[in-house]
Amino acid sequence: MKLRDKVVVVTGGGTGIGRGMCIRFAGEGALVVVNYSKSNAKAKDVVEEIIRRGGHAIEIQADVSQDREARHLIERAVAHFGRLDVLINNAAWTRYVPHQNLEDLSEEILDTTWSVIVKGSIYCIRAAVPHLRAREGGSIINITSNAGFTAAGSTIIYGASKAALTFITKALARALAPDIRVNAIAPGFVDTGFVNWTPEVLENLKKQSRLERSIVPENIADAAVFLASDAIATTGQTILVDGGVAALGPKA
Repeated sequence: MKLRDKVVVVTGGGTGIGRGMCIRFAGEGALVVVNYSKSNAKAKDVVEEIIRRGGHAIEIQADVSQDREARHLIERAVAHFGRLDVLINNAAWTRYVPHQNLEDLSEEILDTTWSVIVKGSIYCIRAAVPHLRAREGGSIINITSNAGFTAAGSTIIYGASKAALTFITKALARALAPDIRVNAIAPGFVDTGFVNWTPEVLENLKKQSRLERSIVPENIADAAVFLASDAIATTGQTILVDGGVAALGPKA
């Protein structure tokens, strides 16, 4: 097991990509903290699934867009497991708004998207840094999006937030070295029900991969395990897991 007894906090861990990462990390021996904001039942289901498989996990409620709650999340995780080795900033929020529909970008959409993705990641990182520094090999993994590279995505503010998180990844990789490695994963389209896509847009997104296969949460989880365990000489990097869309353009 690559991550035996390592403690990992996954924000937004109750659903979709977060769920896939929690289960995968637990399978590698990690002690997993499943963070959620509102999806209590789903977070509990992830924890129960991990325990059924012989792993160890707890769920902790926290709205990471609030500094006090982000700090509470990290402190409770450390109080329960005694340490922190890996922080995965996966929590996100979005609503589908075509980019040309600027008038539909409400204050709620603008503020909530930016607060969860950008501010939430910063809040969690700064709460986690002292604990990560206390352990050799501390790692931060930010889940961004290929939208930050392609200028596509569910809304303009979503793509901009993910691009900002890519900048944060590089800046903090420099600032926190050599004690903590900071990397990112930029998924392409993963059909988790996270976005309220229209049926037409959804069908088009499914056809874009150059590899002609759907990207699933387990693909993102594999990249996360690699960054947390094997990639000990890697920092400041973003791994695109999008079927070649950002590098080669969409197939459709």
